[in-house]
Amino acid sequence: MPELRHNVLTREWVIIATERAKRPQEFATKDDGKRVNPPYVPTCPFCPGNEAMTPPATLVIPDDGFWRVRVTPNKFAALSYEGERLRSFEGIRRTITGVGVHEVIIESPDHSKSTGLLEDSQVETLIDAYLNRFNFASQDPRVEQVTIFKNHGLAAGTSLDHPHSQIIGSPVITSQIRDRMINALRHFDEYGECIFCRVLEVELREKARIVMETEHFVAFVQFAAFTPFSMLIMPRRHMACFSEVSDAEAADLARILRSTLAKLYYGLMDPDFNYTIRTASREACGVKYFHWYLSIIPRLTKVAGFELGSGMFINTSLPEENASFLREVSAG
Repeated sequence: MPELRHNVLTREWVIIATERAKRPQEFATKDDGKRVNPPYVPTCPFCPGNEAMTPPATLVIPDDGFWRVRVTPNKFAALSYEGERLRSFEGIRRTITGVGVHEVIIESPDHSKSTGLLEDSQVETLIDAYLNRFNFASQDPRVEQVTIFKNHGLAAGTSLDHPHSQIIGSPVITSQIRDRMINALRHFDEYGECIFCRVLEVELREKARIVMETEHFVAFVQFAAFTPFSMLIMPRRHMACFSEVSDAEAADLARILRSTLAKLYYGLMDPDFNYTIRTASREACGVKYFHWYLSIIPRLTKVAGFELGSGMFINTSLPEENASFLREVSAG
């Protein structure tokens, strides 16, 4: 019988459609869909030697006289670097000037390697770049929220195959982050505990949805996962803001992120996916009620009319089976 599960982090219900559920391996991309790209593409603006195709770099992490990770302003930025943040009110209509930060983080000089296929050391350099640019964007007085995210594949919204992530510093806090923080604060007021820490405690005790554990992080499929194989990577130590991670935790995050993405690559034949770091702002560092995490969402199904009309997702897979499947996949 189908089952409705409650996501305590978002306070939303999810239908786990057990009678329509697919086996985990049925979600694999058909026809051995792994992308095969050359290590260098002459027309790719992110490949080494083509730096003139992008705006001047804002950060270059060198490697033997060349670059290991390169950050550049997005050539087609969603927000403008120039100008003031101005609010205007006209009756019920309100606007804010579209100022902020929008950068591209080029993860590797190698065009052919997706994040899950990189060396752990390369992903560690990537995490260092994330932290650098997160702190930079957070210092901009016009910026209220900083979002680090990756789109992999056409279904996830990317237009370039070269491995890259993006960071946007926006002049408002989005309702999605605000709602999660309000929900977390309400839980803290009622129970005196961080709801994220509580979820992590339950997942570690039950083990059924754990995909991978490291010294500082845990990757797991949520009990009420909205979509097949959607996962969280959560730090064991309570931290509200991404910028609070230590050097050891940053290195460990690189290992578990790379390994988790490799499991998706080999187990599901390189599916399209998005990931994002959901974090409080730096000014909220140290708060007891919020806990940052990284969310991975493979694009294995489509959002249809019911989801759009009701706001409730139908998941045609069992989170416990998905986690069990991924645990057995070698991370390479």
